Amino acid sequence: MTIPTLETDRLVLRPFADGDLDGFAVMYGDAEVMRHMGDGRPLTRAATWRTMALFVGHWELRGYGQWALVEKATGRLVGRAGLWNPEGWPGLEVGWLLDRRCWGRGFATEAARASLDYAFDVLGADRVISVIAPANVRSIRVAERIGETFEHRIALETPAVAGPIDVAIYGIGRPGSKRG
Repeated sequence: MTIPTLETDRLVLRPFADGDLDGFAVMYGDAEVMRHMGDGRPLTRAATWRTMALFVGHWELRGYGQWALVEKATGRLVGRAGLWNPEGWPGLEVGWLLDRRCWGRGFATEAARASLDYAFDVLGADRVISVIAPANVRSIRVAERIGETFEHRIALETPAVAGPIDVAIYGIGRPGSKRG
């Protein structure tokens, strides 16, 4: 499968590459970045590589997935964003994770909007959600900026964590639909 590359005003959303490991290892190794992800612990370099491989495999199995985010102005890897829906997930999710040095610059919102457009326009999705830790105020703001609204909370089983975790589901329907 060929993973598409998307461009926004300031970002390139492109397939993951082996050379991304150094940048992602720094990001996934940052306790503050990982505070609201999974069990809240930073990942080792080896676990980060496996996470990148998981994202690449998701593209092969589902035909969509997460992109590496590169800032056009600098060529620097700044995070990841895109679509996610492994078996047992509550729905097609748009998600994002950024290097802490890039927080507050609107990159997450810009990448999430491009991902939503891809979900609705290319995949023909009727509804997209975001799965967010209830204490993750920054991600809740991003979800609201892209038009998602709070729907409910659930206890989500995830292979990364022993036992269910409490998450908030934000969602948006296809523009022009009853849920949109």
